[in-house]
Amino acid sequence: MSYGIIFINCAFVLYTVGVWSEKIKGKLKRGHLFLFWLGIICDVLGTSAMGEIAKGHVASVIPITSDFHSLTGIIALLLMLLHTCWATIIIVTHKESWIRKFHRYSLLVWLIWLLPFISGAIVHFL
Repeated sequence: MSYGIIFINCAFVLYTVGVWSEKIKGKLKRGHLFLFWLGIICDVLGTSAMGEIAKGHVASVIPITSDFHSLTGIIALLLMLLHTCWATIIIVTHKESWIRKFHRYSLLVWLIWLLPFISGAIVHFL
């Protein structure tokens, strides 16, 4: 098993636990923020490792799926980064109204992040 697969799956677990525990609690906490940042770190490491593996292989065999995966992956990673930076600002500024409403957007970002996660698994098994 490659490091890319390990890191991407760690990102999935960390980000999923962070988003869903924040959603269930209904309030953003420092622990959620910690999970978001760890998820991003694992996602970047996993994406980098997967990129090295996929050079010339996936793109030449399945161009449409690969393009979709790459595009959604970039969008998802940027949204995840914006989401986590926003969470950081909210925690640092202690804006209570934002802290309580933040979970409404977390789930949307997580759902968008699932697109490249799932398409990557599909590409891997084709």
